[in-house]
Amino acid sequence: MNKVGRCFLHFLLLLSLVGPSSGESFKLIGPDHPVVAILGEDAVLPLCLTPPISTENIEVRWFRTTFSSPVYLYEYGRDQNEHQLPEFQGRTELIRDHMARGNMALKIHNVTLYDEGRYTCFVRLGSYYQDKELELKVTGLGNSPQISWDRYQDGRVTVLCESTGWYPEPEVIWRQDKQSLTPFSKTETSEQNGLVNVKSSLSVTINKSSDISCCVRNIILSQERESTISPSDLTNIKNRPSYARTLIFTSVVTVVIISGFYLAVVYCIRLQYIRILCMKPCIRKAENEGELQARDERTCLETKIV
Repeated sequence: MNKVGRCFLHFLLLLSLVGPSSGESFKLIGPDHPVVAILGEDAVLPLCLTPPISTENIEVRWFRTTFSSPVYLYEYGRDQNEHQLPEFQGRTELIRDHMARGNMALKIHNVTLYDEGRYTCFVRLGSYYQDKELELKVTGLGNSPQISWDRYQDGRVTVLCESTGWYPEPEVIWRQDKQSLTPFSKTETSEQNGLVNVKSSLSVTINKSSDISCCVRNIILSQERESTISPSDLTNIKNRPSYARTLIFTSVVTVVIISGFYLAVVYCIRLQYIRILCMKPCIRKAENEGELQARDERTCLETKIV
């Protein structure tokens, strides 16, 4: 909360010490633990005013860091959207029918990563007010992991597990025969639009008969997405060229094609140059003959004139 907001709240506190002019007092009750919301869904910041009071002259203001820039404001019996933060316009509401029963919960539609943080609810009736701070924690479940193989060598295959769209950074767990293989894996992460993408690799033998599973787990929701690869899929890798060999073969073919094209162009240019050199004597002879003919014609013309 900024200095202006704190000064304003202190001023209201001094007024409240005199005693509520309406003869009514109340308090706000809400959770002390963070409220968890899933990315893209609706979130509710629960808050109860007790005892319930008339909402006719009540002010309900939800804000983040600046008192004068509310996330939501209810005053004079209606919503006040003039000074609402632009990113929350059309996305926040109070359930009017429940306000009379003391429910001051704020509902946020289509939660984004920006919405994560602390929110303060300020409720005033006359000169008496109460405020309560709540924390919203945003989390996101990513896509189901995609399992593929990278290379086969000496009876072992490198298995890859990739998944995108997580928040915060998830946990990657490898399993086989109900045993964790995670300590033998290597995991890398990257960010895209604030969301986390994970890529994990594991080198395993392919002579076992049980499936290998890759599980990506959201540590806040304790929810996970899992994919498996069977031994038959890994066994078939023996008869396939490795990715590295395929890449090398493709690179060699590409270099050969480009080199051949380059040599062909050089050959054509050189051949054209040789042709030009061979034609130069003929061109000079033709030019000389043309000059002699022109000279003879000029001499003949001069003789006739004389």
